[in-house]
Amino acid sequence: MTRTDRQRRLLPSHLAEPGGSGAARPRRTVRDWIVDTSLFLLAALVGLVAADTSAQYTSEPVTLFDQLTGGLACCALWLRRRWPVGLAIGLSLANVVAPVAAGALLASLFSVAVRRPFREVAWICALAVATSVVQVFLRPDPTTSRTLSLVLGFVLVLLVTAWGMLVRSRRQLVEALRERARRAEAEAELRAAQAQRLAREAIAREMHDVLAHRLTLLSVHAGALEFRPDAPPEQIARAAGVIRDSAHEALQDLREIIGVLRAPDEEGEGNRPQPTLATLPALVEESRQAGAEVVLDTTVDDPDAVPAATGRTVYRIAQEGLTNARKHAPGTPVTVTVRGRPGEGLTVGVHNPAPAGPVPHLPGSGQGLIGLTERTALAGGRLEHGPAPDGGFALRAWLPWPP
Repeated sequence: MTRTDRQRRLLPSHLAEPGGSGAARPRRTVRDWIVDTSLFLLAALVGLVAADTSAQYTSEPVTLFDQLTGGLACCALWLRRRWPVGLAIGLSLANVVAPVAAGALLASLFSVAVRRPFREVAWICALAVATSVVQVFLRPDPTTSRTLSLVLGFVLVLLVTAWGMLVRSRRQLVEALRERARRAEAEAELRAAQAQRLAREAIAREMHDVLAHRLTLLSVHAGALEFRPDAPPEQIARAAGVIRDSAHEALQDLREIIGVLRAPDEEGEGNRPQPTLATLPALVEESRQAGAEVVLDTTVDDPDAVPAATGRTVYRIAQEGLTNARKHAPGTPVTVTVRGRPGEGLTVGVHNPAPAGPVPHLPGSGQGLIGLTERTALAGGRLEHGPAPDGGFALRAWLPWPP
């Protein structure tokens, strides 16, 4: 199916342009039948009036010819939806010798103006005017002067054509408004789908940032218990306590994320406070309790003065940096640095030296840094990460801090 055929099928019956080969012609609706019948009766009425006038001043054979021609012209109007242009041309030529076809000619002109483009309408209208002029001289009306007949024919043709073009323009406007409404609805659905996708990405990023830190603690201490079964009872008890606390915190964080996904009227948790810059020392202390050597160096005297969104981003960056250091450089000291002031921005860095042994490579490595880059960009900042000059790894980010 070609593009033109698809457009014709999508157009309603009153805007379809028939006449194309192989094009599916829509069936007449009840409204179409009413319009066609009304035009047929109107054309027949005009033809009867013209035939009655012609019978008074012409011979019987001419009167019979007029009546037959007028009847055929009115019956031909039922073909106006299928062949509007051909019908209008034929009735224009018939109008030259049979004035009784004038009503059918006007109806066909109206159909052409409604259903065809302006270029075709213009030359068909010119043909109808020309044949009307010829008809005035070939079959003059004894009751009307030639000048009045010429003016009347010209005005009627123009009025009917203008009326048809007005109807066409109105229908095209209505159809354009409907198409715009359908397009707006489709765009709204696309925006909703995009919003859902962005929400899912944000939730996935948040789950990674929150749970990766807890699960890394579980993995490290579970591995220590596996490879050091002969460790002193105190170390085993401490590792088991860290595993228990980390599992509990992971469950709490998971409940918090699930609470965000719940409907507003559902009851449950999900209203835990979000981390900020003020909770960064607690994160560092948690890593220390898990056995990591972490140094926090900050020059921000009032963490509560930092915007909540910026502080939360700093917290997530530090959390991801500590998690990566624990996974890829276990046993190395980690330094978390926070610098900044209002108006100049906030800088956070996480650095760890190179590990003593080979650097382990874990499946899925790098996904957290990709999420951090997106999170930092959304916050209006920038993130840099890579090998440090001393052979270790450095993570550094800058975030805006309005004055």
